Amino acid sequence: MSFVTLVRRTGFRDLLIGQGVSALGDWMGTVALMALVLQLTDSPAAVGGILTLRLLPAAVGGPLAANAAGRWDRRRTMLAMDLTRAGMVFAIPFVRPLWWIYLWGFLLEVASIVFLPARDASIPDLVEGDEDLSLANGLILGTSYGSIPLGAALFAAVAALPIHLDHRPYALVFFIDAATFVVSFLCIARLTQLGPSAAADASDAGHTDLRFRDAFRIPLVAAVMPAALAVSLGLGALFSLGIVFVRDVLHASDAEFGVLIALFGVGAVIVLVVLQRLPPGDLLARTRVGVACIGIVVAVFSLAPALWAALFGAVAFGAGAAFSLAAGMGAIQSSLEGRERVLAFTAFHVVLRVGLAVAAVGAGIAGDLLADVRWPVVGRLEPARVVLLCAGILVFASAGLVRVRGGDT
Repeated sequence: MSFVTLVRRTGFRDLLIGQGVSALGDWMGTVALMALVLQLTDSPAAVGGILTLRLLPAAVGGPLAANAAGRWDRRRTMLAMDLTRAGMVFAIPFVRPLWWIYLWGFLLEVASIVFLPARDASIPDLVEGDEDLSLANGLILGTSYGSIPLGAALFAAVAALPIHLDHRPYALVFFIDAATFVVSFLCIARLTQLGPSAAADASDAGHTDLRFRDAFRIPLVAAVMPAALAVSLGLGALFSLGIVFVRDVLHASDAEFGVLIALFGVGAVIVLVVLQRLPPGDLLARTRVGVACIGIVVAVFSLAPALWAALFGAVAFGAGAAFSLAAGMGAIQSSLEGRERVLAFTAFHVVLRVGLAVAAVGAGIAGDLLADVRWPVVGRLEPARVVLLCAGILVFASAGLVRVRGGDT
């Protein structure tokens, strides 16, 4: 399956375009929220609070997403959440208190947690055959995370325009962000393949009362969760300690750290090329390989002797994360149907976000508390290296957990 063949399918192309545009706007809006909080408070800790509030709502959004799966079809869920997010982002510039910005950051993430499982569960209905799923997932993930540097650059370009809307900082950025959710809404409105049907109702018989915690009783979900947790653990540790590692250990600049973050997206793009050439295979086996590779990359990254080695590690990490997530998502999509599939993706995204938050906080605290450590073979290691090395070893060990007990899917 090639990229060109896949995007010729109208339904998938509409979803991909809508998600690409809204992801670009979402990253613009995230940077704008951070800049607005910094302008209002002049406090880096307050800026960190915005990032925390974008991760914590998983505990609230998970049950809401499970409830939506029992009441609405996937298309209606996505449409409702896009309109909700468009309205909330549009409203941000009109009230200045800090609590308002925090509240909106929290609610935006709750809406995203409800949206994402419905989106990911819909992909199999827009492609043909299980062999297409890894590439399709890779493309969707690429639009979601590969647009991080583009979103930051677009924020800088829009914020630099000599346009001031009634002295409301970054208002134009937020209005553009809101418009991108409207674009996504219009693209999803075209997805008639996702409308309710008798067949879908029949496949969901007996699953109308599913609750969020029921997701973790599905054997395939329990098999894929270690992969999601491993990716979030590695990413959280890198985001928390990456700038300290690059600046204080490798003696590079903050701008070079920005390049390192951008190279995560380059690694994801490389995986898209690889996925086009891979023959059909065992998706869980590929997920295990991806998780093991992430662990190796993070461990080796922690021992990087210079910036050039860390930059190569960033590419490899982006590739490993995209490969394992795309394969894990494909395993869920090919084996589960209806509301069970939506519920599985709800658990998937909740685990990703909770793991990212816990890893970021835990890695930061460990980095502050540890002193230099001397290990056999590798010698003296700074605290940031120690934490990243331990995270890599833990991720590698978790690859063995990516399996379905008893072969039940």
